[in-house]
Amino acid sequence: MDLIRDIVQQALDAEYLTLEAEARLRQMLRGKYESADLKAFMLLQRAIMTGQVRQEAREQKRQLMRHQVLQ
Repeated sequence: MDLIRDIVQQALDAEYLTLEAEARLRQMLRGKYESADLKAFMLLQRAIMTGQVRQEAREQKRQLMRHQVLQ
């Protein structure tokens, strides 16, 4: 079974958070997790806020908004 910190590490390595990984993180954060997992998640949040990691969800939202503006 994946740990939150494993998913975070994959996103940090790829500099990209997929929709699937984001959904898995949400699900995992609803249950029990270790403090190391919470620290990893906070690190991922910081990386997203500073632009070090891109989110597939945000990119899709931008594309949708751009498409709507062009119509």
